[in-house]
Amino acid sequence: MSAVRAALLTPVLALAACATTGAPEAAPAPPAAPPGATQFLYGSAESAALSIQAYQGLVDHVLRDRAGNPQESVVLAPGATLAAPSFGLCGDRKPAVVLDADETVILNVGYQYYDALKGHSFDMGRWERWEQTGATAISPVPGAVAALTALRKAGVTVIFNTNRSAANAAWTADALNRAGVGPAVHGETLFLAGDDAMGTRKDGRRATIAAKYCVIALVGDQLGDFSDLFAAIPSVADRRAAAVSGPIARMWGNGWFVLPNPVYGSGLKGGFDEIFPADKRWTDPADEGAN
Repeated sequence: MSAVRAALLTPVLALAACATTGAPEAAPAPPAAPPGATQFLYGSAESAALSIQAYQGLVDHVLRDRAGNPQESVVLAPGATLAAPSFGLCGDRKPAVVLDADETVILNVGYQYYDALKGHSFDMGRWERWEQTGATAISPVPGAVAALTALRKAGVTVIFNTNRSAANAAWTADALNRAGVGPAVHGETLFLAGDDAMGTRKDGRRATIAAKYCVIALVGDQLGDFSDLFAAIPSVADRRAAAVSGPIARMWGNGWFVLPNPVYGSGLKGGFDEIFPADKRWTDPADEGAN
């Protein structure tokens, strides 16, 4: 057998050997590059700049407008709606800022690396293992450490309200502290899924925090970090309209601050008909001429 023919037949013979011996096939080659969404969130200068912009806006808002004598919380009051929002008075409660954790104050670089490398979709069991073992493979969101340091120096309490599991509270606190955004103490400045009967809904935990503090800002990467009412809106178009019209629209940058996250979450929904209105579609004239 010539060397060239042997080289051509080697892959075929290897596959035949696997079929007859039961030997496992070789693992698929890793992708040439991570998905575009992860490139943007974890690698791009633009994403970092957006995050710093949001955190600088948060600090400016709190220190200029709210920390001295806050009168009203930014947590929606019981019975409020998105169309008719209302907020409770603070009384003499001390000011606090409430933030989500994942992709809001910390970036889960290690977890997303593994999923991108393996082509995995989200798996709850793997995420649980990540919560328990991934504290050294995270990074602080750009701008977060400086902003939270400034808030604490101004006498504002920093509280985390995240859907990480209460069963993993010690690991989550360790991750936040290692990233430099802590301190995080479970039940005091760290609230987790399982702390109440509402599971991953956050309004109950927000109410618990608001009963003790005057919450002068909310920070997150999903609309559920601001109100569970958004989750009750099934239509992509209606959800967008609820966020950008009416009195709720005035909250963005004025007590509610959003960080970019194109990688996962409730913002990644909708088909062609929902995302691209019929009156906003375009067809390349060159394609029309070819038909």
